[in-house]
Amino acid sequence: MKKNKTTHFMSGILILVFVAIFLILTGRFLYIQATGEINGVSLNDWAEKKRTASYPLHADRGKILDSNGMTLAYDRPTFRIYAIVDKTYTKDSKEPMHVDDPEKTAEKLAPLLDTDKDFILQKLRDGIKNGKFQVEFGTNGRELSQQTKEKIEKLDLPGIKFDKEAIRYYPNGMFASQIIGFARKDDGKISGVTGIENQMNKVLSGKAGHISYQRDKYSKKLLDPKEVIEEPQNGNNVYLTIDQKIQTLLEDVMSQVDKKYNPERITAIVMNPKTGEIIAMSNRPSYNPNSPKDVENWYNDAISTPFEPGSTMKMFTWAAAIEEGVYNGDEWFESGSYRISDRNKPIRDWKQTWGSITFDEGFQRSSNVAAMKLVWEKIGPEKFLDYLKAFDFDQKTGIDLPEEVTGEILYNWPIEKVTTSFGQGTTLTPIQQMKAATAIANDGKMVKPYIISKITNSETGKVIKEKSPEVVGQPISKETSEHVMDLLETVVKGEHGTGKYYDLEDYSVAGKTGTAQIPNSKNGGYLTGAENYIFSFLGMAPKDDPELMMYVSVKQPDLDDESHESGSVPVSFIFNNVMKNSLRYLNIEPDKDANKPVDTIKVPDLIDENTESVKQKLTDSGLHVTTIGSGNKVVDASVAAGDKLLPNNRILLVTNKPVMPNIKGWSMRDVLQLADLLHLKIETMGNGYVVSQSIKEGAKVKENDYLGVELEVPVNKKEKDKKAENDSET
Repeated sequence: MKKNKTTHFMSGILILVFVAIFLILTGRFLYIQATGEINGVSLNDWAEKKRTASYPLHADRGKILDSNGMTLAYDRPTFRIYAIVDKTYTKDSKEPMHVDDPEKTAEKLAPLLDTDKDFILQKLRDGIKNGKFQVEFGTNGRELSQQTKEKIEKLDLPGIKFDKEAIRYYPNGMFASQIIGFARKDDGKISGVTGIENQMNKVLSGKAGHISYQRDKYSKKLLDPKEVIEEPQNGNNVYLTIDQKIQTLLEDVMSQVDKKYNPERITAIVMNPKTGEIIAMSNRPSYNPNSPKDVENWYNDAISTPFEPGSTMKMFTWAAAIEEGVYNGDEWFESGSYRISDRNKPIRDWKQTWGSITFDEGFQRSSNVAAMKLVWEKIGPEKFLDYLKAFDFDQKTGIDLPEEVTGEILYNWPIEKVTTSFGQGTTLTPIQQMKAATAIANDGKMVKPYIISKITNSETGKVIKEKSPEVVGQPISKETSEHVMDLLETVVKGEHGTGKYYDLEDYSVAGKTGTAQIPNSKNGGYLTGAENYIFSFLGMAPKDDPELMMYVSVKQPDLDDESHESGSVPVSFIFNNVMKNSLRYLNIEPDKDANKPVDTIKVPDLIDENTESVKQKLTDSGLHVTTIGSGNKVVDASVAAGDKLLPNNRILLVTNKPVMPNIKGWSMRDVLQLADLLHLKIETMGNGYVVSQSIKEGAKVKENDYLGVELEVPVNKKEKDKKAENDSET
């Protein structure tokens, strides 16, 4: 009896519990039905979100262009291929919408994706086996060209789709890479990493949009998809002040010097001294922004690497003395060595003495003693410091490039004050020297250097912002600048001038040489040896009305010991070639008697013309021509009809029977041009010049063939001798 009572009691408890649970659940369902919410989340919103597809619409990144509108960086459209392998995708279609024949699909795709049939087939079968909706084909299926996409589409293979995606592309390879910088894709968005790409990232990037619509479980749009589209705002275009043809000339000449002399560093800047516009700027080592790996030097040395300038500093020392009214060029002094006090060691003129000479001759000969006497005895060290600051040597130039570094005026002790007069101790960047020198070339007015010309709307072309020249100081008068220019001309033309290597046939040049010692970081003091210097020249032309100013420095070149080659030889090779041809290209009237014509070479019609006759015509014009193949007709070229070129430019002509040329010894830039013309997939390893190529010379080439090249920096004579010595010891 007791047991039955307990059983009935427990049953009653359970019934009450179940009734309570039922009431709670019923109440919950009624609440959800009435409010349409769960935990504050609207079921309608949740359902809408689940059936709504939303995709970002990436904005096109703006272009970077030169002063003439030549494209230097742009978003290159490429395509990513994928294959739908889910049969349910074909549910409402009579024709197959998925890959229904993996064997056939793999066989057709393999040659166009430059991969094995088995690789594609395995990908397709794995996707089907694992119930995937779609599959991709790794790196082989990415960055496909428009031509490859169209060839695949002609095959009419079911289930094969494409997504458009952009990569940042630099059509000139290593060209101005430390100015332009590079951008890379991160999470589907291209962002600038270095150079202008980084500096102007917001301007170039634009604003992304998006698209959304309602879909079914097969990702197909509903009849009423409630589509919403927010259009992206494309990035703006950035125009630079650099001139593509002068920059190309500079790059090519620097590459020749780099190959022959294998220096530690080369830096060169070409500027309009009246406006501050940078016409060209380059460094070695450099890198290819299309493949920025194994980079030796990320820095733009022209603006980021201060060093002791050497004797180019003397033009500012003489300018200060003339401006102060304490300079007499006909005054005599004793050259050789100078000692400011018993506490300091005497400082000598470089490796020699000339006896008693005038201060004007001292400038021609680049006398350290003359410079020290001017500062210590004529101007006064403290007044000289005022001039150094007036030339802005204590601050950045403000050039519109990232990571500019300022040098340091070393001016604590008496010895440092006099060594600064001839460019030792105190450090400057090349761009600081160029900015200061604009005052000498520009009637005393110092202008700010700049490299961004304007920003325009990429769709309408409307100018959003435009820069103009900016005078930032006047450290010297017009009369002083003219006097210094006369002195600078004697460096090049005078009987005792150190700059005779820099004399041009058609144009008068005013400039100053420099031979800067390199600090010995291990043992203190300076390095010794004929090659352990930074050889430089800062010059302008034409002398009476300078249109271009150029700075070149070459650090530790491998000079020919047997012929006692001077450090001015590699520097002058760069300066003379670039300055002379740039002035001609800009149609600057020669101010000296000239026998040679100043016209540039205009490219004639090339396409569909006879190969041999075109080659002969271009060669006779002074151009370096390479034909690709043995065909009798030109079908493509690296230049277009009407282009104006400078002498010795390389032109590639593709014939109707293209075969692989021997590219050993070619520069990176030439190889990239070849790959672009032949539509080859290229992979480069190393830097410098081509030493091996994966496609043999004479082999037939077709679109999307893989070309792998190895590049090496030439080993200089010293390194060869050292290696040979080590080999003999072992």
